[in-house]
Amino acid sequence: MEGPRSQSAMDIIKALRELHAEKKRLDSVIASLEARLVAARKQGAARKSPGRRGRKNMSAAERLEVSKRMTLYWEARRAQLRELSDSSQT
Repeated sequence: MEGPRSQSAMDIIKALRELHAEKKRLDSVIASLEARLVAARKQGAARKSPGRRGRKNMSAAERLEVSKRMTLYWEARRAQLRELSDSSQT
């Protein structure tokens, strides 16, 4: 005849077996996902171009063109600010 203690011990042993089986399955899934992640990182690293691109060097003509464009821009900004200040003073 089995007592209540032996029945509860059997339930605990059964629960532990189930939990260990689930832990093995989860460990397997985790290892698989980590392997996929490592492979993806290696593949991504192989696709990247080596080093940084850096800043594009401008020729003297390009610098002159930018300088003229910015000079016109700032002249227009100053004129706009003058118009605003003149209209607010009257």
